[in-house]
Amino acid sequence: MSEEPQADRPGTATLDALPSPLDSVADSRATARWLIASTGAVGALLLGGGPLLAVGRITDWEHAAWAGGGMLVALSGVAWAIWQISEVLVPPMTTPASLGEPAVRGLREQLDAAPWYYFGSVATSVEDLLRHRRIAANIARRLASAEPGERAVLRQGLLTAHRNIARTDPCLRWLLATAHAWQVRERLRRARRHTFLGGVLVIAGAVTFLCSTATAR
Repeated sequence: MSEEPQADRPGTATLDALPSPLDSVADSRATARWLIASTGAVGALLLGGGPLLAVGRITDWEHAAWAGGGMLVALSGVAWAIWQISEVLVPPMTTPASLGEPAVRGLREQLDAAPWYYFGSVATSVEDLLRHRRIAANIARRLASAEPGERAVLRQGLLTAHRNIARTDPCLRWLLATAHAWQVRERLRRARRHTFLGGVLVIAGAVTFLCSTATAR
């Protein structure tokens, strides 16, 4: 009687069956689009018929200056929020060098705290994960100018480095995908903070505008 394949047994999870970190990118960008739409609606409201009618009550330059300044501050808050949110929709360029950027500091802290959890026996750190690529590049440079007697040893070392690269590549691809999703998430978090600050400007500008038009004679 043949044994049931391990991958088909209930409760057995494989790495390929897990959700990709990139799946969260679409959700983050959908949230960003919703924020842009709602912020744009606020801007349309500020430029609507109500404020234009209120401007008609202004008869002196002093109140006109206050009203114009308030409207400018409010619209600047809307523009600033939309500018920051739109950064979420720009795909970041994620390379191994991105792992050292401040945006992924939290991810690096998690990796450094428990490398065995993320890399298993393949590597002990991010630097260790990339080590075989550096070794292969160094051997390839030496091979170009090596003596004939040394080339056989270098070729064998290059083959070993390529085998190690093939062994670590799945972890590296997962790490880059995770770093990419992490960067998008951090951009969204930063955009939400800027949206809040933009909202404060909108409120301050709207209050200034309304007060200047209400007191105009």
